[in-house]
Amino acid sequence: MELGNISKPTYGPGPEAPGSSTPGLVTMAHGFLRLVQPNPLPIGGLQGHQCYTFFLSQLLLYELGFLICAAIGVLFIILVPLVGCCFCCCRC
Repeated sequence: MELGNISKPTYGPGPEAPGSSTPGLVTMAHGFLRLVQPNPLPIGGLQGHQCYTFFLSQLLLYELGFLICAAIGVLFIILVPLVGCCFCCCRC
């Protein structure tokens, strides 16, 4: 193993992201994440009750896309079996 010049090291571009065999799915997943969570993460110090409530509201705004997706998922989990049961039991 060659160390090179330790007192004046030379740096390369760094590690690259691994290639994917399914670039279409990777692009679609990144597009979904940018759509669901476009806001940057709120970073701030927690000093006092008013600052804490402001930070909490900013954090909820940050997670709003995921909360909406979870609500739609729960709605489908409840509605799909209910509608299926109605179609099976109450055929008109």
